Amino acid sequence: MVKNRRDFIKLGGLSALALTMPVKKLSSLMDDGMFSAGKKIPEFGLQLYAVKEDIAKDPKGTLKQLASFGYNYVESFEGDNGMFWGLGDKEFKKHLDGLGIKILSSHCDYQKDFEKKAAEAGEIGMKYLICPSIGPQKSIDEFKRIAGEFNKAGEICKKNGMRFAYHNHDYPFRPVDGQVPIDVLLNNTDKNLVDFQMDIYWIVVAGANPEAYLKKYKNRFRLCHIKDGKKDAKGANITCDLGNGIVDFPKVLRTASDNGMQYYIVEQEHFVGSTPLKSAAADAGYMKKFEMK
Repeated sequence: MVKNRRDFIKLGGLSALALTMPVKKLSSLMDDGMFSAGKKIPEFGLQLYAVKEDIAKDPKGTLKQLASFGYNYVESFEGDNGMFWGLGDKEFKKHLDGLGIKILSSHCDYQKDFEKKAAEAGEIGMKYLICPSIGPQKSIDEFKRIAGEFNKAGEICKKNGMRFAYHNHDYPFRPVDGQVPIDVLLNNTDKNLVDFQMDIYWIVVAGANPEAYLKKYKNRFRLCHIKDGKKDAKGANITCDLGNGIVDFPKVLRTASDNGMQYYIVEQEHFVGSTPLKSAAADAGYMKKFEMK
């Protein structure tokens, strides 16, 4: 049944298009979600910080469990044993290959031994090295200086067949010296060298609009952290299992998909009444059923 005028127009347009377009092409467009509000995310990953204690104790066993939950890839971070948890880059990749998943990216310190990190990451086919945080800065000029550092890190990544990105928290969306730092970072980095990883939850916490940024800076946000959250009894911001917090993921991720988003990575940091691995399993279940608006 046609519910309203908008649906009627949409249906009429599709019917007219069907008369003029080859069946194979029309089918492809429909599969891509052009006419469907129920588009799914074909692949998704997990930021290993969500299971940081488990991965530190038993990297191989923890990765095996994550693969069984249905994650297609992982994003690492630098722990005490580096990005590859004491296994080395090649052994880490070999183990993941055996599980049928891959390492997409890693958060790391771009100011220390970065050429070596980029060489190792590139050697095993990783797509990204990512700055996880730069912290609040005292002046907007500091953010401009950091943007220059990001461009240099991007050059190093490019030489190794990969890309560099920056992951936001809430503070880059709060004005400094009358300017918004995230805009300064986006406008002072080379789009051919530097991408951005949108942590959707932290943008919402900052009171900004993730959809507006996705549209304004189309194709700059190539990765995202799918993180949900709410207030605890004391009013503090805490993360929670996906679908139980404040973020309208079906709506935001549709806009993300339409504006260049390529990689969708789950992250959770608090586990009230749960454990990291139980929440990782629950979040994977959410992602498998997830549909965009």
